Amino acid sequence: MSYDEPLRLPAAAIPDDCRDWTAGRAASWSAALPSRWTFLRVRRSIAGAVTTLALCAGAWAAMLGGLWPFVAAGFAVYVLWVLARPELVWAGAPALLLGLAVQASSLPWAVTAVGAFVVVASWAAVAVRLRARGAQVEQALEAAGDGTAQVPDAQAPVRRGRFLLPLGLVVLVLGVLTGVTAHLWGTVDDQRGSWVMAFYLTGLGLTALVSAWLGRHRAVALRRAPAPVLRVLVRDDAQGTTEVYAADDLAATRPLFTVELTSYDGESDEDEDEDEEDEGEGEPGIAGAGAGIEAVDGAGAAEELERLLDAVDDGVPGPVREAVLFGAPFDGAEVVVLSADEDADQPPLTEWSAGPVRPLSPSAGVRHIAREKAREEQNRQLERQARESVVDRAPAPVRRWRAGWLDWVAAALLVQWGVWLTWAGFTEAELPSWKLGLAAALGLYGAARVPVKLAWRITADRSGLWVTGLRGPRHVPWDDIRSVRRRSFELKLRWRDDDWSVAAPRWAWFERRRGLVHPYDALAAELSAMRKDPALRPTGESTTPERGRPLWPLAVVLALVWAAVLVVWG
Repeated sequence: MSYDEPLRLPAAAIPDDCRDWTAGRAASWSAALPSRWTFLRVRRSIAGAVTTLALCAGAWAAMLGGLWPFVAAGFAVYVLWVLARPELVWAGAPALLLGLAVQASSLPWAVTAVGAFVVVASWAAVAVRLRARGAQVEQALEAAGDGTAQVPDAQAPVRRGRFLLPLGLVVLVLGVLTGVTAHLWGTVDDQRGSWVMAFYLTGLGLTALVSAWLGRHRAVALRRAPAPVLRVLVRDDAQGTTEVYAADDLAATRPLFTVELTSYDGESDEDEDEDEEDEGEGEPGIAGAGAGIEAVDGAGAAEELERLLDAVDDGVPGPVREAVLFGAPFDGAEVVVLSADEDADQPPLTEWSAGPVRPLSPSAGVRHIAREKAREEQNRQLERQARESVVDRAPAPVRRWRAGWLDWVAAALLVQWGVWLTWAGFTEAELPSWKLGLAAALGLYGAARVPVKLAWRITADRSGLWVTGLRGPRHVPWDDIRSVRRRSFELKLRWRDDDWSVAAPRWAWFERRRGLVHPYDALAAELSAMRKDPALRPTGESTTPERGRPLWPLAVVLALVWAAVLVVWG
């Protein structure tokens, strides 16, 4: 569906004295953003990779170089704070510097100097980033002027932090258990490594708890008093993240910031409360009626989830919509967005922050849109090529796709990783029973994954798809297929109430440079064309041999081989 202009927000939904956040005023806000070297916007994958690298380096230094486990784990947690939670750096940097200073006499001077330099330099970068937040707030308040309003659904339950709070508690408990059982490890090096992991998990748990409290605190503060309001434009990108644009950027050429949003359905919560009260009364028939309502609500929630997943898997950004932004935006802020619904018959949509505001500099915003357009164009080109290849090809009774050399490489990498991990951690002459159990678990995981990577098969006939698995091929009717997409390294097929995926190496830069098409892209494009146009589907019925065989026999063989290795080894 195409839209010539933004979807309009009803005038009655716009607060009085609400100003347009025009491109000119927004430019002043963007000018207040700190430089890129302050780690303003780091991808989650990069933050996770850098943190993991810091943890591995710290564990190695603790086991071989005598670094205190607390300092080794603290350095990894500190890296995560610098990249993802800068508010905590003010407490982490002094503590880490103190630990390095106390242990300086027992460490090489180069290690102490490099560690101190990294901490001080990152501390300074974070200080610049946090100081810039005040200028961002000032520019946002100046743009809003006297326009303020109470946020919609201010009396609704605050949901911010509901996920991070239990997650942080679980990780914290795991860290404590790891420390309590550290003495059970065989060697001194293993015990030191266990303490590093214990302190690291404890740091992660505390980070999640503080993040939950901070997000909830800001969300509650946003409700207490009338908040600044600004008229903006919003759009959901292909991954479901909301992009916010200036009110006069009708073509959506430069996003100001992105934010994860979640909607609040007050009616469903009220219904749940009423159901609980009715069930508590114990009257005959009420419990059954409550169960029926619960089933209906569950079905509606499942349909809504399917709709959202369909929108994300569609791979196409949503329409540009008029919206009102509640709250002064800055790096890490909590906001509320009241926007026009994509369905014109529905009332305006109220959405709360599910994550912090993540600003985009002017150049980063342009690159962001350029990548989105390039991805859209690539998807359209692949679908066009797939459709042309299917139309030009003589009708086939059955179409089949199977694992290729890239999948075999992925299987080899998985096996190599498992062998290396086992060899690195279990090289003792007599392994304790817990290490043998862990090695057996790793082997069972590999035995279940390797056959799928080596021998997966998708067969298409006129009735639908047949997808191989450990227990045998599964039938997926055409009408049940929701999407077929390649996401990063993964090919994912999603159908009603279930999904299937397989992963293989991919080098996007090399593919673009050489004009190559990844096999997963070609497969996804062809299946998507068949899904949308029944005339392109195969015309016959597949036979049992064509659908593939169960993969569990190969998995059993691999598991037995691994068990034999452990018996000989142990």
